[in-house]
Amino acid sequence: MSMLTNIESSVMLTAQAIDKHRYKTRGALVNASTAALPTVVIGAGPVGLAAAAHLTARGLTPLVLEAGTSAGAAVREWGHVRLFSTWAELVDPAAEKLLAPTGWVKPDGAAYPTGGDWAKLYLQPLADALGDTVRYDATVTGVSRLGRDRIVDADRDTQPFTVHVTHADGREERLLAAAVIDASGTWSTPSPIGADGLPALGERAAADRVSYRIPDLNDPAVKARYAGKRTAVIGSGASAFTALATLARLAKDTEDTHSVWVLRRGISGSTFGGGSADQLPARGALGLAAKAAVDDGHATAVTGFRTTALERDGERIVLVAEDGRRLDAVDEVIVLTGLRPDLSFLAELRLDLDERLQAPTGLAPLIDPNQHSCGTVYPHGASELSHPEQDLYLAGMKSYGRAPTFLAMTGYEQVRSIAAALAGDREAADRVELTLPETGVCGGAGLFDDPQADEATRAEDGGGCCAAPATVQIGSGDPASSTGGC
Repeated sequence: MSMLTNIESSVMLTAQAIDKHRYKTRGALVNASTAALPTVVIGAGPVGLAAAAHLTARGLTPLVLEAGTSAGAAVREWGHVRLFSTWAELVDPAAEKLLAPTGWVKPDGAAYPTGGDWAKLYLQPLADALGDTVRYDATVTGVSRLGRDRIVDADRDTQPFTVHVTHADGREERLLAAAVIDASGTWSTPSPIGADGLPALGERAAADRVSYRIPDLNDPAVKARYAGKRTAVIGSGASAFTALATLARLAKDTEDTHSVWVLRRGISGSTFGGGSADQLPARGALGLAAKAAVDDGHATAVTGFRTTALERDGERIVLVAEDGRRLDAVDEVIVLTGLRPDLSFLAELRLDLDERLQAPTGLAPLIDPNQHSCGTVYPHGASELSHPEQDLYLAGMKSYGRAPTFLAMTGYEQVRSIAAALAGDREAADRVELTLPETGVCGGAGLFDDPQADEATRAEDGGGCCAAPATVQIGSGDPASSTGGC
């Protein structure tokens, strides 16, 4: 019998059949038939597929549900962007073992792939190796306990999970699962422009002029959209750095192309990340490229600007700050203010989430962007990711909630530990098997957005200039606005 047939026969078990068989394990009543059910993994991205590989290695049956039409669907949407991690840091060990018998050739570990490379050369082959355990065009719309909403206590832990799925053809399906690993990421829910976390006034109405993605200038239509235009780039992390560098390259070839870099905080010695000191050199280079864009006059930085409204000026957009300042009109707006988790389809489950980051409470202190960069996040696993709902885990980017300090290596370590925990190997689940590179360009909200905190940082590091709030110029070359070099 094929693995797919086993899964299909398992998920078709009725509630009556499940209630007939129970036994004790790990100190709790669990349905005997639940042991035959798959572990549902939501999302066929890097972490979801790694979870499936680790589950397979443990003798457990994964069932990966992917809303897209192929593996790494979200990664493919930013396929033109080059990662700041090398191939050596982007291939999960269990996945590599699973791929080895297929004749897969591991890419050069020292090379930096694009998102498209990652999907084509690793994620899709991995999904293919997993075979029928990966299902596409399957959007998870809800997860609960069979016959139990979030209010009901009675026999809750004895019931399997019920996973509601909608397929591309509109067909609805209910699957049963022994455990659920939600690795669906945060790509589908970018944060809005408003500094209060809500859409700025007029943001929705200006949707034709607002993008939440790094532009792909290999696409002629996208290139035409920004060439010769004035574009506001809102954000202070790696994505904003990449957008600024991308538009700076366009500016070198196309007259009148200019970026306005809008920051909620001021500019300090840490604004541009780890630079040459970063243990991930390509990550440090992102910040240096953004600085060069400003130094060379291709971008103007506006600091201490918390956007509250977008107003139309004919076909152009005027950004308005909370303090009443108005920027000169721009043609386009690129919003790169972070991502956030979609928790809507988990509403009937009992989650223990940090009230600020929307990350598991056991994990939140370890990833708080007010205290940590990517490299100072402690390795963590099933214990930190657990919830009151037994055998439910958020993994990968989704587990970080609104924190931007995630690395693929961290996600691989998470699912290694989760798979061990689900297999009953607590020693392996608690063991740390990861060392992260230090420093980096990870930033975030909270203290990172506090202009006064940035002033303190400048005093401590002895560098930087140009007090916030102000429109500043680092270097020279912008005829529109210059307050002197730093």
